[in-house]
Amino acid sequence: MPSVLFVCVHNAGRSQMAAAFLTHLAGDRIEVRSAGSSPAATVNPAVVAAMHEVGIDLAAETPKVLTAEAVRASDVVITMGCGDACPVFPGKQYLDWTLEDPAGRGVDAVRQIRDEIEGRVRRLATGLGVALDE
Repeated sequence: MPSVLFVCVHNAGRSQMAAAFLTHLAGDRIEVRSAGSSPAATVNPAVVAAMHEVGIDLAAETPKVLTAEAVRASDVVITMGCGDACPVFPGKQYLDWTLEDPAGRGVDAVRQIRDEIEGRVRRLATGLGVALDE
């Protein structure tokens, strides 16, 4: 089973949405993690609201700190604006997704980011050879 780690700075927006979409769409066919290089105290409320609109509940999620162990345990590491904070290990596939940061934005702006992330997650899963739940 492939494993994917999504990393952003605060683990309060982009990486939380990506991990939630991949878990929702791939079920237990992909091991999914998310983390932040400098985690926030809570997930962005606008992100929680935007994900709720598409039937995904992030209300109970909490930001997690990025660890070398999480990177080592993952086949694919997707960074979203965390710069050089992510450790690099041989044999891992690294992708950098340039996405707007939802921090400080309202639900209207977050919807656009959410929809972009969903499309990228769908392409990622397909590229990993994993069928998606609809």
